[in-house]
Amino acid sequence: MLEPSHNDELPPIPGKRYFTIGEVSELCDVKPHVLRYWEQEFPQLKPVKRRGNRRYYQRQDVLTIRQIRGLLYEQGFTIGGARQQLSGDANAEQSTRYHQMVRQMIVELEEVLTVLRA
Repeated sequence: MLEPSHNDELPPIPGKRYFTIGEVSELCDVKPHVLRYWEQEFPQLKPVKRRGNRRYYQRQDVLTIRQIRGLLYEQGFTIGGARQQLSGDANAEQSTRYHQMVRQMIVELEEVLTVLRA
């Protein structure tokens, strides 16, 4: 059985506008082929496609992927159940995203603090 590594702490999301599939794979601890599969299963995932059909994900996509990963790998939802969670309960989804953004901001602020103390 394939089991993802359980990094409770995913790396902070850099302040960039676009991310390649390889970068998103590392940021979310999910293999690229899984990301491509999730694009078919979750209508919320719509990376921008450019030259040669290359995918470019935006920050919101990365947050959504982390949310999907949490639903599937940590909370034990099926693909269908996770899809329902994402589309059926907009308030819970928004709350989870805000929570993720706040955690991300805390991590970034702690990094700034470390630099300032040096």
